[in-house]
Amino acid sequence: MKLSPFFTNMANMAKRLDQAGVDGLVLFNRFYEPDIDLEDLSVKPSLQLSVPYEARLPLQWIALLKGRLKCSLAATSGIHTLEDVLKMTLASADVTMRESALLQHGPGRIKEILDGLTAWLDKKEYNSLNQLKGSMSYRHVAEPAAYERANYMKTLQSYRQPLP
Repeated sequence: MKLSPFFTNMANMAKRLDQAGVDGLVLFNRFYEPDIDLEDLSVKPSLQLSVPYEARLPLQWIALLKGRLKCSLAATSGIHTLEDVLKMTLASADVTMRESALLQHGPGRIKEILDGLTAWLDKKEYNSLNQLKGSMSYRHVAEPAAYERANYMKTLQSYRQPLP
């Protein structure tokens, strides 16, 4: 089931869907939002492709939900590069979706990411993608609070404004 991030309690909604028998959750579906053309005063379609920073929200929720649900977890939004695929897999994604990357770079991007994935796994001495999957989820990192709101102040304190 494709979910949007606009639930008051995402963890509760995911758990309820899992208990209802959903086989998998796609985190997070993007809605295509129309725009208004100011010249001819009409509603027009507006396709905004995802950008890499949007991957952080599904990454956080997949890492938090791993081990708490029986269903599969698929990541979508902001996944453009090999690094994005690796991060989602480390967080516990069973599947990563890269529609925007394919629209921008063509189907050759699939082979590029698969080749890079194979090389990275070999370099880091992983036997399989399954061995990698989930090793950076909430339950497996040294500081799980990094995925929670409790890390809010630490994150704000890490910000450094660039000098003019």
